[in-house]
Amino acid sequence: MARTSAGHETRERLLRAAEELFAARGVEAALTRDITRLAGQSNPSAVQYHFGSREGLLDAIMAGRQERTERALAPRLPALADADLPALLGALVAAEATELRTKQGRHCLRISAQVSHNSGVRTRTPHPTLAGGGYWQLIELVEERISALPEPIRLERIDLVLTLIGAALADRAQQYLTGSTPLTDEETFLADLVTMSAAMLSSPTPRRSRS
Repeated sequence: MARTSAGHETRERLLRAAEELFAARGVEAALTRDITRLAGQSNPSAVQYHFGSREGLLDAIMAGRQERTERALAPRLPALADADLPALLGALVAAEATELRTKQGRHCLRISAQVSHNSGVRTRTPHPTLAGGGYWQLIELVEERISALPEPIRLERIDLVLTLIGAALADRAQQYLTGSTPLTDEETFLADLVTMSAAMLSSPTPRRSRS
């Protein structure tokens, strides 16, 4: 039992250290040895032992982050089947924004923005952390609301909007982490993010100019 408890504690220390360094230095720039050192581990193979690889460590961080978002979203899902586009986006943004409440969540928002291109929206192949979850169901509902648009434009716009939301929340998270004063209060910020996202998704298809 002691070994199991110690192993769990080491794993958690590595996760928290990786969240901090991936957020501050970037997923690609943060060094595994620095993560191990920050976690207080003398074994240089600690990440490999507990997560299999650096990528496994990142996947574990993102899985935990998505699990929290899914819990925040779950109570809203039953009422969203017939919701309009702004309401759907409002639920998505609100669930994502729960990460702003904690230091861990703020770090994870900074990390998520760096890997948002891995969501799988453009190929309809959800990342394993999204597959089968309420978040992906919400994405499908959003697509239904803009079904009048050609499929390539729908998928590209949704992917771009998710990138926008992720980047905006990551920027807000950084302001909180550094103690900067945001231009707007959080309620206004989130409402404006929903409005901008809805406008991007529902804009008419551009006409091609004749050459």
